Amino acid sequence: MFLGIEIGGTKLQLGLGRGDGELHGLWRGAVDQAAGGEGIRRQIAAAVPELLVKAGLSRGELKGVGVGFGGPTDDETQRVIKSHHIPGWDGFPLAAWLSDVIGLPTVICNDADVAGLAEAEFGAGKGLASVFYITVGTGIGGGLIIDGEIYRGVGKGAAEIGHLLVPSPDNPATYDILEAFAAGWGIEARANRLDWVADDFEDWNGRPVTAKILAEAARRGHPHARRILQEAVDALGHAIRQMITLLCPRRIVIGGGVSLMGEEMFFAPLRRAVAEREFAAFAGLTDIVPAALGEEVVIHGALALARQKLGG
Repeated sequence: MFLGIEIGGTKLQLGLGRGDGELHGLWRGAVDQAAGGEGIRRQIAAAVPELLVKAGLSRGELKGVGVGFGGPTDDETQRVIKSHHIPGWDGFPLAAWLSDVIGLPTVICNDADVAGLAEAEFGAGKGLASVFYITVGTGIGGGLIIDGEIYRGVGKGAAEIGHLLVPSPDNPATYDILEAFAAGWGIEARANRLDWVADDFEDWNGRPVTAKILAEAARRGHPHARRILQEAVDALGHAIRQMITLLCPRRIVIGGGVSLMGEEMFFAPLRRAVAEREFAAFAGLTDIVPAALGEEVVIHGALALARQKLGG
């Protein structure tokens, strides 16, 4: 049995399992961003014994710990490189700290990478030799899985599709990172900069327009909301076309909160955007499907990583 941990910008989860797609216990909590990395570490130290008691397990029955961290990590040093959301993580020796606190060997990796491993092993990419995973939520992350292994470049990460440069919908001669147009924060920032928001969203009582509000308005046929979302999908499609030209994976699996807009609002227009200018030699070789493992995907991936690296 292994312990899996997800450390995100808003969510903290711990789970128990054998790294085979089955969970034997789950603990879930919210992150206090103001408390920083130190606050999250206190939460983890308190949650581990609570989870073990709840699952009826002792620490001696665990073989190791796997972690999916919301930011870049270093494979060689097993340190966090940086968190883009929470202070107090830069350069932190996370694996060594967990080993001291829990008394078990620990392996860490980026959360999108381990989520991709989970979807390739147990989810929407199961049975395929090459899977590219994308999470489209507050940010955009990616993971490339080849023959059941995470591709990590030189050991500090790879597949960071959210940081590819794409043309701006406002001026195709200028470029910015994909997240600026297609991540939750980018969609919301664009929506709230436009003059039409104040007039067209009076029913939201002056609250900032969120991606969820925008999706609801688009479903009602609101033209400006539809345009913002279509521009986000087009930007993501542009990035995916470049990725397919370089890698041509068998399947692209997409999860994250923005993808929950569903088939009509997200997946169908995204497939059209990819197909419009796809590299002809690779046309139709890569399919695009929703993720299957839900909110526990990073936990499943962290457990699978621990099984791979620490299971013997």
